[in-house]
Amino acid sequence: MKSNLHSIDRMLRLVVGALLVALAVMGVIGAWGYVGAVFVLTAFMNFCPIYRMFNFSTKKKG
Repeated sequence: MKSNLHSIDRMLRLVVGALLVALAVMGVIGAWGYVGAVFVLTAFMNFCPIYRMFNFSTKKKG
């Protein structure tokens, strides 16, 4: 798995994902908030399989 996430993309995924999971745990939003765990996981892996399917990358070349 080759990295395809820029550092800003990774940070946004981590923050938004953690926020969604926290809101789901507190019962503020429904169970769909646990989808945020996918964002957190991809941020830690530094790889997005959906980006890979579409041959897309936010990581700078070079």
